[in-house]
This record gives sequence, C-alpha cells and structure tokens, in this order.
Amino acid sequence: MTSLKTEMEFNVPRKPMLKQQYRTSMGILSEIMQIIMDAGMQGVMVSELSRKSNLSYRATVENCQKLVGASLIEEIRNGRNYIFVITPQGIEFFREFKKFQEITYEMNLRC
Repeated sequence: MTSLKTEMEFNVPRKPMLKQQYRTSMGILSEIMQIIMDAGMQGVMVSELSRKSNLSYRATVENCQKLVGASLIEEIRNGRNYIFVITPQGIEFFREFKKFQEITYEMNLRC
C-alpha cells in the first residue's frame, strides 16, 4: 500500500491564500487610461479616477505613475490636486491595445 505524501512532507512552501484578483494589471491600466481619455483635455483628478476605477487612492497614484513614466499620461499639479491627462502617445497606445484585446477575445484568449 502506498502512502500519499502531503505538501508538508515534501517541504513545499505554501503560498498564503490571497483574495482572488479579478482584474489583471494590464486591465487596470487600460481602465485607468479609458477613464482619463473619457475626461478629455481637462483631465481627471485622482480622487475621481480612484472612485471610477474602484481602486484605493494609493493604488490609483501608483498605477498612474507607471503610465506617466511610460509617457502615456501627464500629471498636472493644480494646487493640492493632481490631474491626469492622456498624451498623444497614450491615445495611440490605447487604440492599438484595444485592437490587440479584440483579437485576443476573438481567439478566445483573455488578457
């Protein structure tokens, strides 16, 4: 009779159970860019962006900093508020990314 070995017997570290992630990081960045694009040339404040994207203020700022670093959005300081506006490169990137998403959905691949 063979015995089944458990994870403990193989010394396999177990990952802690985390809350299931429903959105990919690319999905979150895409959603942020969509919200900023929808705001037009006047841009959108972080608090509104956070609310519409259903992210914490800190997570919103961190994701926006990634997009600023890639020159896809610009950060404008307006007193105590930060306003984000999409750049021409961001518009082009977003359009191409949406085309890519459509192709992956047609092929039954999700990203």
